[in-house]
Amino acid sequence: MIAIEAENLGKCYRMSGLGPQTLFGKVRDLAAGKKPETFWAIREASFQVRRGQTVGLLGANGVGKSTILGLAAGTIHPTTGSIKAHGRISSLLELGAGFHPDLSGRENVFLNAALLGIPQENIRKRLDHIIGFSGLKEFIDEPVKTYSSGMHVRLGFAVATEVDPDILLLDEVLAVGDTAFGLKCLDRIRQFQKKGKTLMFVSHDLQAVEEFCDEALLVHKGRIVERGAPSDVILKYLRDFMGEGGGLFKQEFGTRQVEFGDVKLVDAAGLETTTFTCGEAFKVIIPYTAHERIEQPVFGYSIKTASGLYVYGTNTQIQGHVIDVIEGEGRVELVVDPMPLRQGNYFLSLAIHSADHETQFHRREDWYLFAMKNEDDANGPFNLGSSWCT
Repeated sequence: MIAIEAENLGKCYRMSGLGPQTLFGKVRDLAAGKKPETFWAIREASFQVRRGQTVGLLGANGVGKSTILGLAAGTIHPTTGSIKAHGRISSLLELGAGFHPDLSGRENVFLNAALLGIPQENIRKRLDHIIGFSGLKEFIDEPVKTYSSGMHVRLGFAVATEVDPDILLLDEVLAVGDTAFGLKCLDRIRQFQKKGKTLMFVSHDLQAVEEFCDEALLVHKGRIVERGAPSDVILKYLRDFMGEGGGLFKQEFGTRQVEFGDVKLVDAAGLETTTFTCGEAFKVIIPYTAHERIEQPVFGYSIKTASGLYVYGTNTQIQGHVIDVIEGEGRVELVVDPMPLRQGNYFLSLAIHSADHETQFHRREDWYLFAMKNEDDANGPFNLGSSWCT
């Protein structure tokens, strides 16, 4: 069954500061030959979210992700097309939304629940659970205007999830909370999924999208440009839309006394690719040009996850591979043994520096993007190679 269905969905805004919206103002602008300028936050978006699915929305800031959630929640209305949600919705779309700053946390629980259409009697029964989950017992009777941003999130998330909705919509607000509360939220989301509930959320945490989502939508300049398995959509996002030429933290620097050429990643069969099967070895072919004689250069590499987690790094010096001298054109080959990395996208960095580490000749940080694909349904970022005995 379908939980959320959008067809030719569009939302257009009149640009602020371009004249009043009164009848007199419109007539005056028309007489002066002025045309109102508009901005399409989202346009021609059609998609379906099945009941029980978890769908992540990816894209840079300002591309329309939050607008899609607002349209799904009904807090904003479409300019074109339609969006329908089948089931009771609970949402946490904006920091402090639905809270009155002068009311206490306790009073705002009832106010927020009323906005969600939950009877007060139901909230009275759940109040202790809501307060307990939020961890705000000693502050619950203080005015919300005295709360920090993290406290707002705690209370909002506790209410949004405790009212047991069919559909939960979450914007990036969880990034505001502390680590301990974030773990509680993730555990609550897992419980929500086990109950067959529907989730749709915006996040810049690519690892969270990879781990929790069944599908992902990539939004760019108000349009949905890709939909599919999270790892595939993340790969397209990183390659095509995150920074010039792709790359999350992409940097390049060095004296250029030695320079990298056209680096290639190849599989075990020698075919150039950027997608490897988990447990497969691969090779990095690294051509270089040394513009002068360099003695005992050090070549190094490191690998990070798409969200920036450092996985591993080493170099020829650490591994005892001495290169006496380089001059002119040449190449080195890095053979990467089968890694315990599982499904996901990763960045490879390469460097050439002096033996005393004082001079960076050429460094490409998070320059080469590659993907690992699972052959089984096990979960997690690493393959521990476990076995069972009976």
